[in-house]
Amino acid sequence: MSEKLSFVTPTANSPWGTYLSQVDRVVPYLGPLARWVETLKRPKRALIVDVPIEMDDGTIAHFEGYRVQHNMSRGPGKGGVRFHPDVTLEEVMALSAWMTIKTAAVNLPYGGAKGGIRVDPKKLSLQELEKVTRRYTSEIGIIIGPHTDIPAPDVNTNAQIMAWMMDTYSMNVGGTATGVVTGKPLHLGGSLGRVKATGRGVFVTGREAARRLGLDLRGARIAVQGFGNVGSVAAELFAEAGAKIVAVQDHTGTIVNDKGLDLAQLVPISRTDGVVGFKAGGDIVPNEDFWDIACDILIPAALEGQLTADRAKKTTAKLVLEGANGPTVPQADDILAERGVLVVPDVICNAGGVTVSYFEWVQDFSSFFWDEDEINVRLDRIMMNALNQIWDTADKHKITLRTATYAVACERILMARQERGLYP
Repeated sequence: MSEKLSFVTPTANSPWGTYLSQVDRVVPYLGPLARWVETLKRPKRALIVDVPIEMDDGTIAHFEGYRVQHNMSRGPGKGGVRFHPDVTLEEVMALSAWMTIKTAAVNLPYGGAKGGIRVDPKKLSLQELEKVTRRYTSEIGIIIGPHTDIPAPDVNTNAQIMAWMMDTYSMNVGGTATGVVTGKPLHLGGSLGRVKATGRGVFVTGREAARRLGLDLRGARIAVQGFGNVGSVAAELFAEAGAKIVAVQDHTGTIVNDKGLDLAQLVPISRTDGVVGFKAGGDIVPNEDFWDIACDILIPAALEGQLTADRAKKTTAKLVLEGANGPTVPQADDILAERGVLVVPDVICNAGGVTVSYFEWVQDFSSFFWDEDEINVRLDRIMMNALNQIWDTADKHKITLRTATYAVACERILMARQERGLYP
C-alpha cells in the first residue's frame, strides 16, 4: 500500500497532473514491471532553497529556488534550470519527471532532474543576476555534481549563467569541474552544436514523421508558437527544406503571412523587438487566432499546457511537433488522436538538447572535443533510432506515439529499478 505524495495536490491539467495521467495510460503495456510504477509517480528528492541577495540599491531580496531529482535509476540526474516569475515546485517536479522519460526514450545514461528560481530576470541587473545564480548554485550544491546531477540552460538561462554555476561549484569543491553543468561557453568546455540541438531534434523527428505521413515538406505550411532558441531554429531548418512558416507567436504577439514569413529578417528582429516588431513582413493578429491558422504542421515551442482541448478542436494541422515540454494537455491529446492528427511527443521530439548535453558531458570527461559535423551526425542517428523504435512499438500495440514513447522509456527505467533492487 502506497500513500499519495503530499508535496502538491495536482489538478487534471496542471503539469504534474498531466504527467501522472500520461504514466497511468502506459501501465497496461508494462507487464510484470507495473508493480514498480509508483516509482515514477513520486520524485526521489525535492529541494526548496531560499536565495537571498543584496540588491544594487542595498536592500536584501529573497527568491525561492528548487531542484528536483525525479529518478536516478539509470544514471545521474539531468535537467535544466529556469528563471521565471511563475516557477513552482509542482512545475519543476513535472519537468524533472519528463526529463526522466526523455533521457530513457533516447537511451541516454541519465535520470531526470530539473531546477528553477521564482524570479523575473528581466528586472535584475547583470550583477544581481550573477548573485542570484551563484547563491542558488551554492544552496543546491549539496545535491548536484558531475556524477550525481548535471544542470543545463532552460527558460531565461543561458551559457553565461552556466559559466557562473560551474565556477561557483568549482570554487566550493576546490577544483575546476567542467562536467557539473552543460550548455557552457565553448572555451569553458561547452560543445559545438549545443545551441541549435533542440531545434534540430524537432526538425529531424518532424522530417521523419512527415515522410511517414506522406506529407511533402516542400510547400508545407508551418505555424510556430514560441520563437526562442527552439522554435526559431526549427523554423529555419524547415524553411531550408522548402516549407513555409506562415505564423509565429511569441510573448509579444502573433504575426501571420500566408505566403510565408521571411525568416532572414524576422529572426534578428525578434531577438530585440519580438515577432511583432516585424510589422512589414506580415499581419499582426490576436493571439487566440494563432490556433485557427491554416497549417499542415504545428510546432508548440513555448511553455507547457498551451494546446488545450478547445485549441485541439480548432487546429488544421496534420502533424504536431512538441518543441516545448508538456504543451498538450491529456484531453487535447485524445481529441487530436480522434481527429487523426499525429503528435510527436516532447519527450522524443525535443530531446536533441539533452542528447548534445550528453555529448558535452562525455567530451568534458575525456577533454577531447568533436567538430560540429560529427556532433550533428551522432545527434541525427540517435534521434532517428529512438523514433523508429518508438514508432514500431506504436504500430505493434496500435497506440499513440506518446504512449509508445512512455512504454519504451518506462520499461527501461523500471527494469533498471528492478535489477538494482531496494536498499537497504
